[in-house]
Amino acid sequence: MSDPLVVSRKHQILQTASRLFREKGYTATTMRDIASAMHIEAASLYHHIRSKEELLDTICFEMADKFITALKEVNDIYFDAEQRLRMAITFHVQIMTGNMDQSAVFLNEWRSLPEDKLEAFKKLRNQYENEFRIIVSDGKKEDIFDDVDEKLAALTILSAVNWIYQWYNPAGKMSPGEIADQLSNLLLSGIRKKLIIEPGYKV
Repeated sequence: MSDPLVVSRKHQILQTASRLFREKGYTATTMRDIASAMHIEAASLYHHIRSKEELLDTICFEMADKFITALKEVNDIYFDAEQRLRMAITFHVQIMTGNMDQSAVFLNEWRSLPEDKLEAFKKLRNQYENEFRIIVSDGKKEDIFDDVDEKLAALTILSAVNWIYQWYNPAGKMSPGEIADQLSNLLLSGIRKKLIIEPGYKV
């Protein structure tokens, strides 16, 4: 059984590292910076982690797991594609707004992963993108979405939701749920199949 104090300390280290990686960048942040921010000796960090690389690895892969697990759950539900896309966007927004520093590191610093981890991480990113492509593809089959390019649609959706970490303010006027609703409405308006009214037809 894990020692709660050890787990708690490692969590504190991860939180501090995430904030510093976001503020200064991964490359510019040192172990001494992390220790200083926690008001401990740098040597004390090594009782809980092996290296700065381990911190980046943990942050990136834990976030990837959160995103992929949430989206797989969405795609296992037998709703139509529009409902699933709304749920997928909502989960993504909730994860990002609940983990702002980690999200920024996940999105911006993954290229600094060591080579042996980089390929595995790229596969997870592609897997996540593919889950969105599945939703778009299903929406086309269900005649809900236009005949859009599935890859372009998935990347557009992800670009829109990933930008949240740059501007979201927990004290702002919109809650994560409200942000997700508005983003869903905007993004769905771009791919939802338009109703064509024949000339002379009265609504």
